[in-house]
Amino acid sequence: MSDPTRTPRRPLRRSSALGALALAAALAATLFLSPPGTAQGAPQAREAAPQGQTSLRAADPSVLRVGSTYVGVQSTGGGIVVRQASSTDGLATAPARQVWADSRGRGEVWAPEIVMDGGRYYIYFTAGVGAAHRMFVISSASPDSGYGAETQLALPDNKWAIDGTLFTFEGQRWFVWSGWAGDTNVEQNLYIARMSSPTQPTGARYVISQPRESWERVVGNPFINESPEAIKDPNGQLHIAYSANGSWSEQYCLADLRLRKGGDPTYVWDWYKSNGCLFGSNRATMMAGWDPTLHVNGPGHHTFVLLHGDINTSPPAGPRFPSMYHAVAKGTPYSWANRHWYTGTFVWWGDTTYSRANVPGPTSDKGWSLKFFE
Repeated sequence: MSDPTRTPRRPLRRSSALGALALAAALAATLFLSPPGTAQGAPQAREAAPQGQTSLRAADPSVLRVGSTYVGVQSTGGGIVVRQASSTDGLATAPARQVWADSRGRGEVWAPEIVMDGGRYYIYFTAGVGAAHRMFVISSASPDSGYGAETQLALPDNKWAIDGTLFTFEGQRWFVWSGWAGDTNVEQNLYIARMSSPTQPTGARYVISQPRESWERVVGNPFINESPEAIKDPNGQLHIAYSANGSWSEQYCLADLRLRKGGDPTYVWDWYKSNGCLFGSNRATMMAGWDPTLHVNGPGHHTFVLLHGDINTSPPAGPRFPSMYHAVAKGTPYSWANRHWYTGTFVWWGDTTYSRANVPGPTSDKGWSLKFFE
């Protein structure tokens, strides 16, 4: 794919009607409670300082909002804990309540994701060793208690699978995850499958992204696309923001997949990929018009902090909204052990072209993209 040649426009044009601006702001207020220090308005290209580190030494944040409470989930040792606080920053010092422990010797426990479906909480997580990593789920009527024994998700083809999450788009439940095509560690692709319930996949799995662009192959062995997170843009189009390059490297970054208007989520060529990282610390891999981070290295595996974790509450254009991600502070050796949760913000960025070549379908697609801020 080739980089676009123009700078993206701001999320709302200055010439937009004042009524449209007021409507977007009103809708934004009903969807989110902005964390302390979050600017409300059109962003500058860069910020002078990050929104704030949570001081939680951890990776792979997953956070949603229920009323005025933020709920975060984290793997720790051989278990999973839940924290609740009145702000995203408050999660760092909130008590951690264990909701699941590995009593069956499942192995490494990675990247729990908390979602709500039908008023019930579901935590999806990876457990296993080596090629045996698979997706599991626990559920409860309460965010921090009452979870039962884990159930392995019967994902199609039963291959290595990590970083899975559930979402509903246009009335259909979907599960998206990072996995292998076969039984060996060649590369990590993004897959999607339909779900007939929050715990029951149905039908085949479909690949929607592979790490084949030069900017997502800077660090390999294997090359990776992982940590997919769904969100819906102001035009109603589906996005999957994901992490590329090795998580063990400061080249780790966030990129975007955008489903064309009216596209089929199971058809790989209906997805358009950003022409570079949208949130990263190395200018050489950034998409044109996007700047590298000032304060952290290797930002990745993020979470959009949505009401109920539901993409149908995705924010409108205009103000900034909360997100969280893990990264390593600049000046600190980059390692898994030095990753912390950070609070940040994001906005929709309009009229952005994603270009591609030598594949079926149109070579470019214009629509909403994302800008992330420290």
